[in-house]
Amino acid sequence: MTDSHPPAAAPGTTLRHWLFLGIVAAVAIALDQASKAYVVAHLARGESWMPVDFIAQVFRFTHVRNSGAAFGMFSGRGQVFLVIAAVIVLVILYFYRQLPRGTWLVRTALGLQLGGALGNVIDRVRLDFAVIDFLHVRYFPVFNVADVCIVVGVGLLAFAMLREERRERQNVAAQSAGEVERSRSGSEENTPVR
Repeated sequence: MTDSHPPAAAPGTTLRHWLFLGIVAAVAIALDQASKAYVVAHLARGESWMPVDFIAQVFRFTHVRNSGAAFGMFSGRGQVFLVIAAVIVLVILYFYRQLPRGTWLVRTALGLQLGGALGNVIDRVRLDFAVIDFLHVRYFPVFNVADVCIVVGVGLLAFAMLREERRERQNVAAQSAGEVERSRSGSEENTPVR
């Protein structure tokens, strides 16, 4: 496939990049929706299950409906979070088209965030502004695969930003060292020999 530029794309975003975003988001949505369908088919609302007894004290599958944000925060505000998710999707798409070439880690992060946001949007539209949560870690709110995709996407984005910042600092340090070396060698050349 060639790197052809779609008419509305920024110079760094090609058709291949858009396909990559779509594939990452589609995989995230498929995993999220398939896992939720499995939970709904096998667990009644409020029911918990864990096939391995020694893990059950720390982790279990618990079917709940969540009308709040990720991890059960701000319960009862499902319509607000549907609107927020729609805005987040638009922001992701806007920033995605601005990315320069070679930013695959950032593109992956945004694809995961997009897929996670859309996975929960699908639930909110289908389930009266609620989402299905089922991953239950002790002392932590119940969450779902879409939430995991969003969090992993944010983590990858933070890692990519820190890595880029480190590279920029190293480049600045190398440039400064080069300038110091050039000024030293330049002053040695200008020093008269006696």
